[in-house]
Amino acid sequence: MPVTAHQTSAQPAPRIVAVGFHRLKELLLDLAPSYRPAISVEVLDKGFVDAVDDLRAMQAAGVVDVVVAAGANGAFLRERLDLPVVLIKTSGFDVMRALARARQIASKIALVSYGGVSVEVEQFSARFGLNIEQHSYRTTEEAETCVRDMKLRGIEAVVAPGLVSDLAEAAGMHGLFVYTHDAVREAIDVAIEMSRIARIELAKRERLNIILGHLKDGVVAVDLDERIETLNPAMEAVLGAADTVIGRKLSDVAPSLSLQVTLREGRSDIEQITRINQRTLVATRTPIVEQGIHTGAVLVCQDPQAIQRADRRLRAKGQARSAQARYTLDDLVGSSTPMQHAKALALRCAASQATALIAGESGTGKELLAQGIHHAGPRAAQPFVAINCAAFPEALLESELFGFEEGAFTGSRRGGKAGLFETAHTGTIFLDEIGEMAPALQTRLLRVLQEREVLRLGATEPTPIDVRVIAATHRDLAARVETGEFRRDLYYRLNILSLQLPPLRERPEDLPEIGAHLVAKLCERLDIDATSVQPMLQRLAYAGQSYAWPGNVREFENLLERALAYRSQWDRASTAEIDLALREMTPELFAARRNATTQALAFEQQPANLQAPTNLPASTHAAPPPPMSTAKLSGRRENELRYILDVLAACGGDKALACERLGISRATLWRKLKAAG
Repeated sequence: MPVTAHQTSAQPAPRIVAVGFHRLKELLLDLAPSYRPAISVEVLDKGFVDAVDDLRAMQAAGVVDVVVAAGANGAFLRERLDLPVVLIKTSGFDVMRALARARQIASKIALVSYGGVSVEVEQFSARFGLNIEQHSYRTTEEAETCVRDMKLRGIEAVVAPGLVSDLAEAAGMHGLFVYTHDAVREAIDVAIEMSRIARIELAKRERLNIILGHLKDGVVAVDLDERIETLNPAMEAVLGAADTVIGRKLSDVAPSLSLQVTLREGRSDIEQITRINQRTLVATRTPIVEQGIHTGAVLVCQDPQAIQRADRRLRAKGQARSAQARYTLDDLVGSSTPMQHAKALALRCAASQATALIAGESGTGKELLAQGIHHAGPRAAQPFVAINCAAFPEALLESELFGFEEGAFTGSRRGGKAGLFETAHTGTIFLDEIGEMAPALQTRLLRVLQEREVLRLGATEPTPIDVRVIAATHRDLAARVETGEFRRDLYYRLNILSLQLPPLRERPEDLPEIGAHLVAKLCERLDIDATSVQPMLQRLAYAGQSYAWPGNVREFENLLERALAYRSQWDRASTAEIDLALREMTPELFAARRNATTQALAFEQQPANLQAPTNLPASTHAAPPPPMSTAKLSGRRENELRYILDVLAACGGDKALACERLGISRATLWRKLKAAG
């Protein structure tokens, strides 16, 4: 039965079990007290088979770290246990000292060793004429046979491990125990170190398993033979229970997740799309390298839907937390008088906390102006939240603006949701297209502006807010007030500070500057050399001088991007070729210019004494157009002539084609060219 040499607290560290009986047991028990109180040493004095059964039970109970044993017993345990077994070894000095003691009591002595004879002892015996016999054994039967043979040959003293020394004593010979205190102490010290290392590794594994267990990604690790060593619960859902797949090759369990290429080539494969059991997974394969040695590989599988959900959550949170104005008033490009006036007025508005209303056509940059006002004001470091009131149905816009409590309506998010007014607290909220807001929401908005508090849907208590409101519209709100489509009191509450953004057609002189700014931005995004597109930009800005620009700056940017998309047609081309390419890509601009030129040419072709037809009633006579000043007429003719020459050059000198594109006759073309000399 087991004998406990020392027992420590509930979790001793380390836990050593020494297996031995007779003399070895006594030696172990003699040494055990010297390790108090840090170590628990339990001595198991059982035979080979019984010791194996007990040690397996102790391993299952988690009360043994390392086993210490000697000779045949130790070798037997090593073959049958998956616990570390430290063998007690003797030094040459221990053997020589035991042989010296044997020589003092007998003339015929023998040395018996487990596993094989000592070559050094044999050489030593022959050199000094000591006549020492050497024998070895591996099993109990071999040990018994060895002892009988030595007895028959007249051996008087036997130096051997515990089993053989005991058998020699029983046979009437002197049995001298070869193991010493030093040998046993050294074995126990080695066992302690092994136990310490094993506990460190176990703690690391447990920590890793805890981490892996909490991961939503599936993780599986394999050895160099691709046999599964460990996997987390998320991967069990893909491969099956751990106890059914550990030890098997991953390629056999799931061929599509094979790590053979990773093990063979030692390289990582990042985020590869794969399918298993009708599931799509994002798989990352990575070799495991420990201290410079390739020891296996690991596979991490992610659910694409989980990645998409996380991406949506991050985007939503990122928008809420980083709701900052990106633009300043300097981003409003244009040196024209109307634009400079608008920027100066915006700068004065920025110093105020009053509600502002921005009017302007679509594409004129109303949100950019609102961000510039916010950025130039005292709330610049606070949130800037924008919403387009025309982009949401009434019910959804209400919940977006004012938020809702949990259970406010079917499908409402657990915990509720803060509205954009709460999100913009201490900052600015920009209400774009305010003229499209439904009457019921206009009423709620008016209360928010008056009371400076917001009531979530389903809530009973309002939430105070500190928000500056900037609204924008492309509609005539005053006219909508008169028709009853917009609340009069809300209009007055919004229109405290009023700003107007001029349309692009009223400031055509800003086209080159705006174009340069937009082209620089587009070229950076499209990775294009901005200097190479300057000729195209100049011709496009020139062509846009007579265009109405119904889409304003947004339309101008779209036309520029369209031209850049087809830049291969005008790259390193002449001015005429650029014009020809631009006419194909942006026909709306050149249609406007062609109409203007055709009208001018037709006017010039009229006789100077042109009168209204005499067969019409006097009341319907059309008055001739007023005479044009000489300076204006000269400048206009110069522009028209330049345009005619550009078209003619673009047509390769083909006058018939040029006339078709200009919309004039060949006689008119000839006359114009002759007049130019």
